[in-house]
Amino acid sequence: MADIVGLQCTECKRRNYVTLVNKKKATKKLEKKKYCKFCDKRTLHKECK
Repeated sequence: MADIVGLQCTECKRRNYVTLVNKKKATKKLEKKKYCKFCDKRTLHKECK
């Protein structure tokens, strides 16, 4: 039972990635360090709708 969620850059606020998250197991919002092509560096990306 996975849902599709977007990952948003915390610096420029743009949505760069889409991933699947199991909502039954995940209690907190997903946070990952990913490359942002708009900031041109690795930044923290948080789950958004």
